[in-house]
Amino acid sequence: MKMNGIPFGTTDWSGVPKARHEGERGFAIWQTRHFGKVRVRMVEYSPGYLADHWCVKGHILLCLEGELATELADGRVFVLKPGMSYQVADDAEPHRSSTSGGAKLFIVD
Repeated sequence: MKMNGIPFGTTDWSGVPKARHEGERGFAIWQTRHFGKVRVRMVEYSPGYLADHWCVKGHILLCLEGELATELADGRVFVLKPGMSYQVADDAEPHRSSTSGGAKLFIVD
């Protein structure tokens, strides 16, 4: 990821609009900012959330609250707890997320 033309700035996430995205089960609330080609999100997953698709987009993801399980298409599962992160490249390893008790994440892609 190359970040060009983005001046220094701060984000007060309390003022960023929220958008609801339905999962196969549960839902996610996204707050999204774009900086050039870089998308930055604060995402809250409801308890019982399961993504409705296998994602092939690259991300850098930090778990802020709760626990998030990420399943790879090859069957491996990784569980993130607060303070843990993962990174994956575009088109590298299809993945989908779920959470039993809910989770809050900070995502850059």
